[in-house]
Amino acid sequence: MSHHFSRRQFVGAAALALPVLGARQVLAQDAREALGTMIGKPLPGAHPLETLMQAHPAALRAELRGVHPRVFTTAAGLDELRQRAKGSHRAIWEKALAGLVAMREEPAATPAQTRRAQNTVAIGMTGAALAFKIEGDERYLKAAKRYMDAAVSYPVWGYTYSKPDIDLAAGHLLYGMGTAYDLLFDVLSEAERTRYRDKIVRQARLLAAHFAPKPGKSYSYSQNHCFIPIAGLAIAAYAVWDEAPEAANWAALSRAIFSRVLDIASPDGYFYEGVEYWVFSMPWIIHALDAFAHAADDDMYDKPALRNAHLYMAHSLTPNGQDVFDFGDVFEGPLTRARHGEEAARTHPNGKLHSNYNLLYRLAARFGDKDAQGVAAWMASQGHVCAEDFWSLQWYDPSLAASPMSAITPHHHFEDLGTIYWRSDWSAKATAFAFRAGPPEGHHVAGLLAKMPDWHLEMGHSHPDAGSFMLYGGGSYLTGPMGYAGIPSSKLSNTLLIDGQGQANEGGGHDAFRGYPYARLDSIRFTSVTLGVDHADIVADLTGAYRPELGVERLERRFSFARGGWTTTDRLRASKPVVLTAQVHGDHAITKQAEGRFVVAGTPSSLKVEVRGKAAKAVIEPGEVIAAGPPGNVDKGPREERGTVLRVSLPAGKDAMLVTSMKF
Repeated sequence: MSHHFSRRQFVGAAALALPVLGARQVLAQDAREALGTMIGKPLPGAHPLETLMQAHPAALRAELRGVHPRVFTTAAGLDELRQRAKGSHRAIWEKALAGLVAMREEPAATPAQTRRAQNTVAIGMTGAALAFKIEGDERYLKAAKRYMDAAVSYPVWGYTYSKPDIDLAAGHLLYGMGTAYDLLFDVLSEAERTRYRDKIVRQARLLAAHFAPKPGKSYSYSQNHCFIPIAGLAIAAYAVWDEAPEAANWAALSRAIFSRVLDIASPDGYFYEGVEYWVFSMPWIIHALDAFAHAADDDMYDKPALRNAHLYMAHSLTPNGQDVFDFGDVFEGPLTRARHGEEAARTHPNGKLHSNYNLLYRLAARFGDKDAQGVAAWMASQGHVCAEDFWSLQWYDPSLAASPMSAITPHHHFEDLGTIYWRSDWSAKATAFAFRAGPPEGHHVAGLLAKMPDWHLEMGHSHPDAGSFMLYGGGSYLTGPMGYAGIPSSKLSNTLLIDGQGQANEGGGHDAFRGYPYARLDSIRFTSVTLGVDHADIVADLTGAYRPELGVERLERRFSFARGGWTTTDRLRASKPVVLTAQVHGDHAITKQAEGRFVVAGTPSSLKVEVRGKAAKAVIEPGEVIAAGPPGNVDKGPREERGTVLRVSLPAGKDAMLVTSMKF
């Protein structure tokens, strides 16, 4: 799996006696990954994708046939972009030109098996091709061709050892080659056109054959390994529409898959795979939808998930503007926050967050949303970095005013995903927290699964972290999880353990939820939420997060904030004596100050922790995580030490209450 560079009444035990979902809804335990597609039992009738393809073929607009460019813009559109580059967007464009990867480095030599190398080649050729069409400078044309020639030389698009020609890099390169071919068509020689077109068609055929609907085939529509390759296929289809008879079918297939992607996206804008995967994945949703809208006059944008995306990114940022509330597979926890490790140069180049904030320019322009424009402006003011700055020339609408951040309420309840963010204000000095208690893909999924037999879940980037919290105050990230994991575990977050064990089916691989009934996950929810300007009180029912054999009949966590401090109150009722354990993680050392009192070291502020529970026993130990392994073997990574963890346990019992107070 890629690592680029997530109500009102208590649900009792009786309500958790829910039927186990069918085989297509929970994946077989012996399947390590179910990325992209999988084959199951055939269902009667036409495949749902075939029906969608016939209803919405997404054909290239008649007036664009036989002309180039056409995928994202036209010759007239380029004239307008040139005027922008000289006028309203001059600063944006100069920044983009200065950052073009194709002008800074040579493309990776064949076979380009270094991680993400081919992804970079795709972005490099796209930026150079657009720069040539705007500037007319032959240096950009030569650079674009160098990168296109490199892509042609790669015998496999992607990794030879993991999903060759059908995965993320294949999608990236189809996008890059398709876009560059379309933009540069009129300046390419016939021999160049033939060479580039033949490679595009060859790779598109391979990818389309893999994703073509067949009896019993299902798709991980919400997972990036599904829609990123398909975004590339859509763009390639429109680029070679006149020259490849299969292109119409590729476009229809891509459009059908993206209609499913949008239908199952969380309506509250929350991205379940985490912030890092929003940054990595959202460009491909935008690119695909832009291609459909421009090339086929088929605007698919108007979805709540996209209208609310700016709220997810705004609230996911910590007050310092450079770190995030990192639920799910996001960065490397303490290592990233300290800007240590190999990943820091990618996640925080020159110490600034790589957030791809210019995607919000596109959403703001499409919806005329001043708040989205304001969030993008705020992120830009923090010095954030975008992978494709050059698209801001087209995406940014200078006529759209940007709301100040003060116009956005500083707390938000993402009801579908069961995640709450709160901060005192939008300044860098704010106190803030995040608290999560919901199913990994959201409550809406429970009602959709039965209606979509062509969809299977792949939730490896979500962590078994229901009931977990993250705290920020005094200019410090005070406590939070350990980051991206090859084998996610509840031990990596500030949540609860039962007899030392965590939630769902953790421990068997990258997807902790594989084989666990989604109906049981759906029972994880907030039962009471009060959010004020200086306080918060949240009650969560976590019972369904734990396997029935652990004996949990009721597990409730109350999370409160008042007078500058946080308190968790955990109440357990079990059918047999069990040990309840609460956890608080630290990026640095945790020391015991007195009985029941501890300090989680931080800079500039530390977190004081006080635990109250009858005969509670505390253990301080290194935080250990199985880090992500190589693509195709993500659960085979090395064991790493990241930070420290305080675990406080009560003696085994059927009824227990544990109170933890925290203040910086």
